Parts: sequence; structure tokens; C-alpha cells
Amino acid sequence: MKRRTRIYYTAQQRALMWERYQQGTSLNDIARLFDRHHSSVCRIIAESGGIRPRDKHRAKAHLTLTEREEISRSISANLSIRAIANKLNRSPSTICREVNRNGGYKQYRAVNADEAAWERAKRPKTCKLATNKELAVFVARKLKCAWSPQQIAGWLRRQHPSDDSFQVSHETIYKTLYIQTRGALKKELQRCLRSKRIMRYSRHATLKNKGLGKISDGLTISERPESVEKRLVPGHWEGDLIKGCNNSYIATLVERHSRYVMLVRVDDSKTKTVIKALIKNAKKLPTKMYKSLTWDRGYEITNHKDFTQATKIPVYLCDPYSPWQRGSNENTNRLIRQYFPKGTDLSTHSQQKLSSVARKLNERPRKVLEYETPAEKFNLCVASTD
Repeated sequence: MKRRTRIYYTAQQRALMWERYQQGTSLNDIARLFDRHHSSVCRIIAESGGIRPRDKHRAKAHLTLTEREEISRSISANLSIRAIANKLNRSPSTICREVNRNGGYKQYRAVNADEAAWERAKRPKTCKLATNKELAVFVARKLKCAWSPQQIAGWLRRQHPSDDSFQVSHETIYKTLYIQTRGALKKELQRCLRSKRIMRYSRHATLKNKGLGKISDGLTISERPESVEKRLVPGHWEGDLIKGCNNSYIATLVERHSRYVMLVRVDDSKTKTVIKALIKNAKKLPTKMYKSLTWDRGYEITNHKDFTQATKIPVYLCDPYSPWQRGSNENTNRLIRQYFPKGTDLSTHSQQKLSSVARKLNERPRKVLEYETPAEKFNLCVASTD
């Protein structure tokens, strides 16, 4: 079998590649545009960690490739430096420097000279984490504590508002993790990210449009008070189940006002089991801190009326195929997956373990709370209701 020759992508092809990648097109589909395997495209995307490099541009005063080709032809025709300069309407010193720095009069080649000019024009800015080792160590330590780059950046701004040297943007942290040539953070720290990705993916490639449910009765989300929608008062919760292998589940609950998280161990997804666990959990909280529950239309909440009867807490059901109506819970489920990955057996975890994970989430600063922690916000609400 004849081996295919390696393809060298042009600037236009690379631009098309990045455009499709940012739109969420898969690597396989992009590779088909060039009649290549996905590894050919992945190699280029991975070079910069999935972050599109800035487009190169040439200053107006610099020599162009066309002018360099004219210089090469003129040298072959034995024209003098001054004659070449007059022909291109350039200064003789400009032509002289160009020729001398690229091999001299006898070895000048236009393509090689142009490539060398692009290389010399690079002015890579030193990464802030590479110049500030103390800051890099702090960021690495917080990443190991499962803080997100955005949480780290926001917390630093809050703790050091007047010290720019000890502040760093979340984008800088991501780029330093994904672009390993920066050399400030070890590659192993990529595993500390919630997604555990080795390069940045397009946000359009991971959009989901899921929804569950066949429940026809019950209160709809349109009947929920406006104060709940605007998160004006505490005590209104969103809930869902996350699934593991072997039909194992965990019930997740998020308070809308403070983003406080509770995890509840359930033996299975049967509605009787789930409702019983939710009732037991609800009785642990002050009455004023549990005023309503919003859930999707999954079968596990079919007996929602039993929950309301036992706790006096109304259950509002989302519209079919509308997971964004429980946005806080959907986002929290993604955070929880950092501790309980998909495909693992969730039944092996005790309630103590679940409570420990919930505590970690509640003690992490949140951007939506101006980098306060959910625990601080929730405890303040509890204190105000006493």
C-alpha cells in the first residue's frame, strides 16, 4: 500500500480549519474537507491547545514577498543595489540590509528571506505566570484543590485589589495550561480542570438539547412566583438526578439564591425511593429555607404530590425539553461530575462522602456571587431568618 504524502496546509486552509473548529465541527468532518484523517487536523489544533493563534500581519513599511522576489530576479540580472532600490522605490540601505542579512548577494533567496523575516518579527510576550513563580505556585495549589481558573482569578482580585502583580486573568491560566510552550504550569495540572481536557474545545460542540419526562399533572414552571424566577428570596431549590453505571444515582439539589449545594444518596431511580430520600433531606433544613422545588419531568418525580403532602413544599415541573429552566442545577451537575465522572458506580459512595463533596463545592468562590462562597451566602440567609 502506497503511503500518502504529508500535506502542508496553506494559510487559507488553516484559517478555514480554525473557523470550522470554532463553529463546533468535529475533527473528522474538518479532515474530510482536505481528504485527510482527523489526526492531520488534530496535530495543528493541538499545537496551540485548541486556542486559535492570532493572524499574522505585515507592517506597511516592511518588504513584501513580491518585492523580495523582485530583488532575487534583479540580483540574477546582476543589477546593483542602488538600481534595485530605484526599481522598487526603496532606500538603497533597506535593500542592502535585506540582502546582507539573508546570505549576501550570491546566496539570496526570496522565499527563505521572507520566512526568516516572519520568524524575526515574532515578539512573544512572556507569560505572567512564568515571571512570577510565587503566583504560579499559588495557582497550581488552587487548581489541585479543584478551583476553576475563573474562581482563582476572581478570588485573587478580591484579596489583592491594589496589587496587580498578584492578579492574573482566568484566560491566562487556561492558555498556560493548554499551551505548554509557556512552561509555567505543568501539563499534569490539566487533569485538575473539571473537564480534564487537554485542549480547548468549541463551546458549540458541546451544546445539548436534552429533556426528560412524561408527567402530565402537577404545577408547571409558569405557575412559579416571579420572586423565585428573579432569585429575590432564599429557600427555592432546583433538583435532578445524575446517573452512574449499574443504575446508580445521586440526587442533586441547588438553592437558587445562594447556589448552595446538597447531595442526596438514593438507592435507585424509582419514584418511591427518590421521593422518600427527598422528604428525609427536606426535614433537615429550616422551614423558611425550603419553600419550593423545581424539577424536570423525569419518572423519578412522578410521586411529587407525596413529597408536597409530607413537607408542604410545592414542586414545579419544567417544560418538556427545557433543561435551561433549571440552569443552576444543570451547571452544578457539571461541577459535580468532576468528583463523580460519568460511567462510574455512584452506589459505592456513602452519604458522608456526598456531604463532603457538597461542602467542597459550597466553600469554593463563585463568580455569580461576586466571588463569595455559597456557604457564606447560605449561612447569612439562615441567620437572617432566625
